[in-house]
Amino acid sequence: MARIKLDLPAEFPFAAELRVRITDVNYGGHMGNDSLLGLLHEARVRFLAHYGLSELDICGLGLIMADSVILYKSEAFPGETLVIAVTVNDFNKYGCDFVYRVTEKTSGREVARAKTGFVFFDYQKRAVQKVPQAFLDLFPHDAVPA
Repeated sequence: MARIKLDLPAEFPFAAELRVRITDVNYGGHMGNDSLLGLLHEARVRFLAHYGLSELDICGLGLIMADSVILYKSEAFPGETLVIAVTVNDFNKYGCDFVYRVTEKTSGREVARAKTGFVFFDYQKRAVQKVPQAFLDLFPHDAVPA
C-alpha cells in the first residue's frame, strides 16, 4: 500500500497552543486519532477568529468539510503542549485546504501533519458556493488561484 505524503508550506501565519488532556488518550497510552482531529478543529476555529471569522460566518457563508488527511510522526502524551500551526492553500473555485503542522512545544518534536479540505456552503440554501473574494484577499497571492 502506498503511503500518503503531505508536503508542508514554508509559512504558517498562525499557531495555537493546546494541551493534551487525559481524555485525549486512548488504550495505547497516547493521544488518539479522534482527539487529534478535535484539536485541529479547535486550532482552525482560533485561526478563523484571528481574522474575525467563524466556521459559520465567512462573508455570510459557512464551511463544510470535504476530506481530511492526518500523517502521524510521533506519539503525544497527557500534559504535553502541542503547537498547531495553521495556514490555508490549494484554493479552487469552491474551497481550499487548511493545513496543519503539529509539534510538541518543549522539544519541537513533530507529532503530525494534516490537512482538511473545505468547501464554502450556504446552510440556508443547502448549496456549495464560490470562495468569497474577501476571504481570498486575506492570504498571499501565491496561496490563491490566479
